[in-house]
Amino acid sequence: MSAYSSDLDLNVSDTTGNGVEVDVATNPLNGTVRLSVLWTQEIYLHPDDAERVAQSLLRAAEHGRHIAEARSVKHLPGSDTTGPSLSDPS
Repeated sequence: MSAYSSDLDLNVSDTTGNGVEVDVATNPLNGTVRLSVLWTQEIYLHPDDAERVAQSLLRAAEHGRHIAEARSVKHLPGSDTTGPSLSDPS
């Protein structure tokens, strides 16, 4: 089971029709962003799809920053570590 949460708004496949897909996901535990090209090592995208991937990466980066900031505040001396845990908003 993966700790990563995929961007469900991203639905981009290879222009050649071979079933290759792109996945952008964020780890809700530490904010790390993962970019995966599924089923191969490369993908060919239409310009509009490339833009959708870029927008998805920007969303994931922002989400990851918020997670990382929340983790750093949680670990500051005197901060409350007994509060509710972070949950994935998707």
